[in-house]
Amino acid sequence: MKTFLSGLALFCALTPSQAQDKFRVMEYNVENLFDCSHDSLKNDYEFQPDSPRGWTKARYYDKLAKIAKVILAAGDKQVPDLVGLCEVENEHCVQDLVKNSPLRDAGYDFAITQSPDERGIDVVLLYQPATFRHLSTHAIGIPSKEIDRRPTRDILHVSGRIVTGDTLDVFVCHMPSRSGGEKQSEPYRLFTAGYLRRAADSVMAVRQHPNVIVMGDFNDYPSNRSIAEVIGAVRPGDQIEKIRLYNLMDGKEGGTYRYRGEWGTLDQMMVSGYLLEGNERIRAKYEDAQILKFPFLLEEDDRYGGESPSRTYWGKKYHGGYSDHLPVLLELELKEE
Repeated sequence: MKTFLSGLALFCALTPSQAQDKFRVMEYNVENLFDCSHDSLKNDYEFQPDSPRGWTKARYYDKLAKIAKVILAAGDKQVPDLVGLCEVENEHCVQDLVKNSPLRDAGYDFAITQSPDERGIDVVLLYQPATFRHLSTHAIGIPSKEIDRRPTRDILHVSGRIVTGDTLDVFVCHMPSRSGGEKQSEPYRLFTAGYLRRAADSVMAVRQHPNVIVMGDFNDYPSNRSIAEVIGAVRPGDQIEKIRLYNLMDGKEGGTYRYRGEWGTLDQMMVSGYLLEGNERIRAKYEDAQILKFPFLLEEDDRYGGESPSRTYWGKKYHGGYSDHLPVLLELELKEE
């Protein structure tokens, strides 16, 4: 209650001189943010001090500092209002990120899933209480047993009020991996994408002003069936339907992940058509979504040439980088009444 009241006070205290003109939304797969303690209910043995990976407290806190650096760099003079994170083990990791890293002074609060994923992987939404007044959190479970699959991550749905008075509905997801091969694993992503589509459609059907943002690691590219067909999120064109999702990463140059020397965009940022054209106070534009390619996130690829993300591990060998993914950022234009 104390956190909510302090956030509400900051939210209400904004003056015209402090008024926002941008609302920044970021998504980042941070590549296995695990603490060093074993959870008896999860298969987290590979991220222990005595494991072949040698995951130590020093390495853990160095990774927290690197994640904080990326988030702070993405904010320029204003830290991102919302940050969706994928591949986070538990609430303890998020607490350390927002309280015991260089991000401590940014004042983030957060919502997190408690997924049945066997390794303990969850998704998180960091939010600024002063610019995103939390209203509700809901986790959407995926009944994996229906298609005889291992449990996957829940989809996180968070609603909040922003300074324009509008409600934002934000979905953060981490779709099933391509382990075992793209074709063999595709049915699970199609199945999970169906749950996301129904949840987003339900929100857009009941909201008078459906301001919806969907972000995460989809483990599929914009042209794959799970995104283009099941979710139906394509690049915005001349005709915009207000109650439909559009993929702002479709057609972006480069990618967020590099596999065998080829870039591809696995991390998506989607918005409702209403956010593109229907709302006078908050507006999304295709050109305002970008892949963040800070030089410190990249390194020379000795095997395939060019540059690749500087990752934490190569296989089981510690490399000490940031993540195997690049983050994405969307800047929404605000016009306060």
